[in-house]
Amino acid sequence: MAKLATIWDGTPHTERPRVSVVIPALNEERNLPFVAAKMPSDVDEIVFVNGNSVDNTAVVARELWPDGIHVSQTRKGKGNALACGFKAATGDIIVMIDADGSTDPMEIPSFVGALVSGADFAKGSRFIQGGGSADITAFRRVGNWGLNVMVNTLFTTKYTDLCYGYNAFWRSCLDVMRLPDIHRTAPQWGDGFEIETLINVRVAASRLKIAEVCSYEANRIHGTSNLNAVRDGTRVLRTIRREFFLIKKAARVERRRHGQRQWAPHPIDQLGTEQAS
Repeated sequence: MAKLATIWDGTPHTERPRVSVVIPALNEERNLPFVAAKMPSDVDEIVFVNGNSVDNTAVVARELWPDGIHVSQTRKGKGNALACGFKAATGDIIVMIDADGSTDPMEIPSFVGALVSGADFAKGSRFIQGGGSADITAFRRVGNWGLNVMVNTLFTTKYTDLCYGYNAFWRSCLDVMRLPDIHRTAPQWGDGFEIETLINVRVAASRLKIAEVCSYEANRIHGTSNLNAVRDGTRVLRTIRREFFLIKKAARVERRRHGQRQWAPHPIDQLGTEQAS
């Protein structure tokens, strides 16, 4: 089994960053044992987020990770579940993985290694050397390619896999992500699968150092995905459009404030959360 110890290179335990792994889950009781079996034994903290499951997901999770942090999400959607998990996490490094067995916990040391080596945000990619997918359809592959081109053009990024949700980052990145307030009762933009795009765009706009990490996506082990390519792809498109115009608007405000005609260094800091429409 992979261990984080392989990347510390003799660093004293007291000086190592603590690693939290956030796992959002909705009706994944049969898949969780497979995720737990591959989890590096020296991960510091498991944060499990129950997405209002109607099966025994919460019970199984507590049996597998009795010392973990267990929370319930406050609204619906993967984005809200992740936001709840990030809020509960206490580690210096936060890793986000799926509960269906499609993302391999044994890759966590690679993500953490990228951060320890100097990156602010480690972005998983199925489309760089060493990566791959047994799950993505031709339709989704083409859609993902188009979204990559759009984001890379609008935001001058170099992403190869915009819509893949296996990422890791330093805790300080949460400040620029500006995720929806988990305590609001009404649905918020960012509560759904568009969360990954929102995070990726805001991290890039804040000029943080991003490193892509090769990752292999397996088929989910049991059950069916909650992802709808057309519906969620449309939400991703809307997210890209909204973020582009919000960031440009914030940049104009920043230029007027400082009397400069240049891109604002941290335009996301000017943005708040928005209610879903």
